Amino acid sequence: MIEKSEDEWKRELSAEEYRVLRQKGTERAFTGEYNMHFEQGIYKCRACGNHLFTSDSKFDSGCGWPSFDAQVSPEAVVTYRDKSHGMIRTEICCGNCGSHLGHVFDDGPTESGLRYCVNSVSLKFDESQNTDESQNT
Repeated sequence: MIEKSEDEWKRELSAEEYRVLRQKGTERAFTGEYNMHFEQGIYKCRACGNHLFTSDSKFDSGCGWPSFDAQVSPEAVVTYRDKSHGMIRTEICCGNCGSHLGHVFDDGPTESGLRYCVNSVSLKFDESQNTDESQNT
């Protein structure tokens, strides 16, 4: 697990990346660069490069944020109970650095039944990575 001080994260991330990834913010729906992005590759954590999702697991949920039905490996994403904003949800964070990614819901349309709803700013897309890879290289 990567551990850095908040000052280190502030130096490495843009103001918007820091707000979402480290302060658990949310980008506005339908504004993120990966919402309607369907190229082949791997979606990584913007903060640390950890492999999170493959393009094969991405689908258009219509919710305004990139949606995936499965994480790339059991360790890629960790979950926490989130009781903020008067709701009870399941927060998803990077399993490597703990950065906030978004939330997971059990209303997905595929066999997994899951919808990982992720902020685009939390992701970095790598088209050069084989989508069969599940570990960092």
